[in-house]
Amino acid sequence: MPQIQTTVIANVAMSSLSLQQHSKIAICDQEIRLNSKTHKKRWRLAYMAIFFTRVLVSLYREVANKNGPLLGTLSYVAIEVQPVDEDSLSDNSISFLDGDREKLRRERVSESSRQCKVLDKNGPLLPTLSFVAIDVQPIHADSLNAKPVSFLNVDRQKLDDLVRDKNSELLKQFGGVKELVSLLETDVKDGIKGDESDLILRQNVFTTNRYQKLPPKGFPSFVLFEVFEDKTICILLVCALLSLVFGIKKNGFKDGWYGGGSIVVDIVLVVLVSAVSKFEQSRQFEKHSTKSSDIRVEVVRDERHQHISIFEVVVGDIVCLEIGDQIPADGLFLEGYSLKVDESSITGESHHIQIDERNPFLLSGTKVMDGFGFMVVTSVGMNTAWGKMMSSTNSDFNKEMQLQARLSKITSYTGKVELVVAALVFAVLLIQYFKGNTANDRKTKFVDVMNSMVGIVAAAVTISMVAIPEGSPMAVTLAYSMKCLMANNVLVRKLSACETLGSVTTVCTSKTGVLTLNEVRLTEFWLGKEEVKKAVKDNTSLDISDDLLKLLQQAVGLNTAGTVHKPHSTSLPEIFGSPTEKAILSWAVFDLGMNIEEVKQNHKIIHVEAFNSEKMRSGVMVERNNEKKIHTHWKGAAEMILAMCSTYYDRAGVLKVMDEEKALQLGTIIKNMGEKCLQCIAFAHKEVVEESGQVIEKLEENGLTLLGLVGLKNPCQPGIRTAVESCTTAGVNIKMITSDNVHTARAIAFECGILNPEEGLDSEAVVEGVQFRDYSLEERKEKIDKIRVMARSSPSDKLLMVQCLKEKGHVVAVTGDGTDDAPALKEADIGLSMGIQGTEVAKETSDIVILDDNFISVVTGLRWGRCIYSNIQKFIQFELTLSITVLVINFATAVSSGKVPLAAVHTLGALALVTEKPIEDLMKKPPVGQSEPLITNIMWRNLIAQALYQVTILLVLQFKGGFIFGLDEKVKSTLIFNTFVLCQLFNEFNARKLEEKNIFEGLLKNKLFLATIGLTIVHQLVMVEFLNRFANTKRLDWGQWGACIVLAAFSWPICWLVKCIPVSGKQLANQRDSAS
Repeated sequence: MPQIQTTVIANVAMSSLSLQQHSKIAICDQEIRLNSKTHKKRWRLAYMAIFFTRVLVSLYREVANKNGPLLGTLSYVAIEVQPVDEDSLSDNSISFLDGDREKLRRERVSESSRQCKVLDKNGPLLPTLSFVAIDVQPIHADSLNAKPVSFLNVDRQKLDDLVRDKNSELLKQFGGVKELVSLLETDVKDGIKGDESDLILRQNVFTTNRYQKLPPKGFPSFVLFEVFEDKTICILLVCALLSLVFGIKKNGFKDGWYGGGSIVVDIVLVVLVSAVSKFEQSRQFEKHSTKSSDIRVEVVRDERHQHISIFEVVVGDIVCLEIGDQIPADGLFLEGYSLKVDESSITGESHHIQIDERNPFLLSGTKVMDGFGFMVVTSVGMNTAWGKMMSSTNSDFNKEMQLQARLSKITSYTGKVELVVAALVFAVLLIQYFKGNTANDRKTKFVDVMNSMVGIVAAAVTISMVAIPEGSPMAVTLAYSMKCLMANNVLVRKLSACETLGSVTTVCTSKTGVLTLNEVRLTEFWLGKEEVKKAVKDNTSLDISDDLLKLLQQAVGLNTAGTVHKPHSTSLPEIFGSPTEKAILSWAVFDLGMNIEEVKQNHKIIHVEAFNSEKMRSGVMVERNNEKKIHTHWKGAAEMILAMCSTYYDRAGVLKVMDEEKALQLGTIIKNMGEKCLQCIAFAHKEVVEESGQVIEKLEENGLTLLGLVGLKNPCQPGIRTAVESCTTAGVNIKMITSDNVHTARAIAFECGILNPEEGLDSEAVVEGVQFRDYSLEERKEKIDKIRVMARSSPSDKLLMVQCLKEKGHVVAVTGDGTDDAPALKEADIGLSMGIQGTEVAKETSDIVILDDNFISVVTGLRWGRCIYSNIQKFIQFELTLSITVLVINFATAVSSGKVPLAAVHTLGALALVTEKPIEDLMKKPPVGQSEPLITNIMWRNLIAQALYQVTILLVLQFKGGFIFGLDEKVKSTLIFNTFVLCQLFNEFNARKLEEKNIFEGLLKNKLFLATIGLTIVHQLVMVEFLNRFANTKRLDWGQWGACIVLAAFSWPICWLVKCIPVSGKQLANQRDSAS
């Protein structure tokens, strides 16, 4: 260190002199000439300083050549040299500025002023010409031992391999977990600084926590897929090209391209619409995939607990881990209790891995299955094993759903029929052509023959195109519906859930956060058999002994998964955790005067038992500092904690024995709180003297002392009663499954409208989990339909109920938010996880995520599921009507006259039918059975009536149109074509309502439908009035247009009359009732 100091002084002195030497010498020579005797002594001193400087420079060069660069790391001090004036002579300080390597190479030297003043005899020793004063401060002994190391010097490759390979030897090279935390410039308790510059630096050095996904398919790939995947389109494309070639060769380019060009335009139109719909669907799926992977993570930054996106996690972050969380990045375990993770997503091993100091490695993408703890992030994004695995996979959104398969089956059947008709038309046209052209002796040119053959083939193949829906209706309706569902806080993770939603017959829902607001408040506090009406910080007003107050503070502060942070002594505390934990911590901080940091510092935690849904309690074993006593604290469901107690404290802090009578009295208090819709939580405590050599590993569960009872109020969601009534009207049964006691469960179910006032505890509508699981298989099947509420249920009870309902033929949807809910979510037909309180394990298992944790959003999902199914049925009814009409007209006309009047007809407006929004009438019908036919009797009634009418008027126009209207052949063909298109236009309105007579209800709300109708009208006007040569049409006058519109408009009154005809059909509800 002395050598370094010397070299720094030399470097600065040399730099200063090199810049100022010439000016100083010139100025000072003048002084010498004026007053040589006076300044002789001073010049001797100057020459001595120069000589001394050159010696230091030579020493500096020796050290630099011998030991390499002066400073090898970015931790260094740059000296900023400033001029000294008369005012600053007394200032002995210099400035040390931190910088980087570039700043090290550019030592800043201040340029001296060039003034010279002659000082009197009493002035300072040095003249006032510009000079530099360097004051080197002494080095303290502590700084000699300091080892400042920046995370910029950490070997990033080793850091990435550390956790990924679970390399304990490499961890030792880093000096262990604590030393590595120090290397990453992180504080174990306070986390990283977390300011913008710190986060940007860490992201630049270690990269961001994002995965490089496979690039999504572009629009051209969808176009190519549509062209080359469909054989019919390929055949038509070949025919179009041949028609173009022969047409141009025969009639020249100006007149010869119309025939083939019209087919090409039809193909392009169909391909583009289908490609656009599927491309839009793909984009929606990408957005949903990004949304579903955006997980919220709790980290510690700048002494505060914060919830951030998983994409914002950086190396060095301290992450809080709880049951159900997904590990956001690779990292190392810092502290925690009973932490177990599921690494099956990475390693394929199904057993849970214990994480502790001996095995501190936490892999990104794994799930926390038990316990809680803290970790430090060491690798993010593509530097993790999970990142590399995710980058090579894509979400499978192309998996064919059951509804899509059924639609494809209908299309396949229709296509086969149309292929047969197309083959017959081809044969008839071929025979008639050769018969007509060989009747005379004149030879036909080869070009004419080939052009006619191509036209016949194109006409026949085009007929089969009617079976191809213009743009996949499933792609359009799913893309549109998923976008609308997202706007209503429903995130679809699996496409199959969209169609299954419409068939749901039973919803098994949790209470907390779904039926209730999750805004928990502590409203009652009981000590023994007395209620504490008002709790304030003043202990005397509570009339509680100091010892009991301290026990209550310990019971809350030590046995909690929440945290309390107070940024400043004058600011209000910030409380983090679940709604229940936050309510209890708030009560303890503000009413009991608890200082959680002081409580934790005075105790050493020995063992923690995290909250368990089976036991419905959590516990902690602690030892007070400098004491040989072991304290056990339990917190959980009141009646279960009460059963573990043999004594209790009264309000005065006196310990009393809990006999049978006292236990009944306390049980009555718990019951009364439950009937007021309060969740009752109890605190219990036991103290054991630690004997020498004795190791206590298990928390005491008997002989506890009851500390107190608290009642928590969680209000119901606004509008929940209306939502439940809507489900009941729709034939969907609601069953509430909760861990609350039977009294609280019944009160909440009554408030939500799940139970009727006359259904008491003695009825079969309310059961407890233990009672339900003790039923035999036959008893469960017999009583399952009557059960509305299951209290004190465990996750295994929920799973058992789902299995029983499915065996009875129900389509079951289940809501869940915890890790233990995963089996039931997976078993159900539709798993609905909660977006706010739900764990990542629950979300990963579910089919749909309810983003606002609101049951009303569940009902919205059910309504949209029915709407999707209904929209597909509307589309099918419309398309089948069109197909039947085209087939009959083309076949009849081809046989009679050898012409195909409706060879290429496309009604793209039909796609607007699949964008209808749900209406309230959908929730007045029973659920749609998954085995129920897609084409119902009602649809057959509607489409046959419309097809018969269209076929009738078009055949009349074909064979008698010229006679009735006095038209030539070309005008008649245009009239038929125009009437057919307008019939489809009017029939789109009919298809909007399958059963309702008022087909215009809600029409103005569907802007897309109206826009599509308008575009179709404009397209038809252009085809008939302006593109005559291209479309092979003839302009129509006002009278002919009026005739077409009147004939097409008759479909509306026909639709109204047909819907008056009753249709026999068995409803799913009736089938289920008869089966049961």
